[in-house]
Amino acid sequence: MKAKILKKFEDEVSELERELHHELPKEIQRARELGDLRENAEYQAAKDRQTIVNSRLAMLRKRIAEISIMNLDKIPHDKAAFGSTVHLREDNGEKVIFQLVMPEEADAAKGLISTSSPIGRAIVGRTEGDEIRVSTPNGPRNFEILKLITVHDEA
Repeated sequence: MKAKILKKFEDEVSELERELHHELPKEIQRARELGDLRENAEYQAAKDRQTIVNSRLAMLRKRIAEISIMNLDKIPHDKAAFGSTVHLREDNGEKVIFQLVMPEEADAAKGLISTSSPIGRAIVGRTEGDEIRVSTPNGPRNFEILKLITVHDEA
């Protein structure tokens, strides 16, 4: 799992660096050729994008460094934690499956929830059979953990 995350982030870094060093300079040069930079929307948009790309690159590099030194041995074998897949049943009987991921990977529609989200925080440290009550922006939700697959089980 750690290698998969690192690969995804490194691929994004490569793509952003290409944009920063090849595409954006061309866009900025093209916009400069249009004349007055004070009222040049194309120039301002390219400069704004340059700032966004630099910020994203800094965040990704920091996250790559953090993940690289992450010790998976410290993640519990019997409790929900980063990388765990959790099968839950809601009060209404509906079954849902979530994987606990980093905030950058979160996509609730795909069942990927951040360990820092309200549901993610409520799940971390729990085991099979535990009942969980979560306060969410849409109101309280109750779950029972039916099955827990930790990052160690998936490896």
